[in-house]
Amino acid sequence: MKYSKKERQKLLQQTIIDNPFVTDEQLASQFNVSVQTIRLDRMELSIPELRERIKGVAAHNFENDVKSLPIDEVIGDIIDIELDERALSIFDVKEEHVFQRNGIARGHHLFAQANSLAVAVIDDDLALTVHSEIHFVKPVRAGDRVISKALVTGKDDSKSRTFIELTSTVENEVVFAGKFEMYRTKGKGEK
Repeated sequence: MKYSKKERQKLLQQTIIDNPFVTDEQLASQFNVSVQTIRLDRMELSIPELRERIKGVAAHNFENDVKSLPIDEVIGDIIDIELDERALSIFDVKEEHVFQRNGIARGHHLFAQANSLAVAVIDDDLALTVHSEIHFVKPVRAGDRVISKALVTGKDDSKSRTFIELTSTVENEVVFAGKFEMYRTKGKGEK
């Protein structure tokens, strides 16, 4: 469907309000225009690019929530967190994150996103990884958006441990999975 510029910009604005994490490429496809047209529309409407929108949401919503490490030390951008329950982050894979010879993301970037999210979800001033079991399920490439979900599955207060399952996906396909055992300073009965 073809829209006038005014209609497209109004719909574009509403689409971004509804989903601030939508990419320019997705918008271009949705409105059947070029990515450049979307960028020009965003500029005219004073809508920042995706990266800035994500940072804005993360900084505004979660900067004071994360206790175990500074928000800028989390690999990826936290877009949702409920301490000691669950957390969600986005990591956009760029050329500097992949091997030059095959274009596949270096594993330490995917692990760093997962591990830092496991640390961030802990409701404590200190959280350290004691043990992890990880599985790289599918290759990730430059241009992929990795969405990691951390879920707290249990606690052992007598040992100051929290257990977390983490799954990372690209376009709803699992690319990385792991189980993390985290040490925290708060144990049984501590506040």
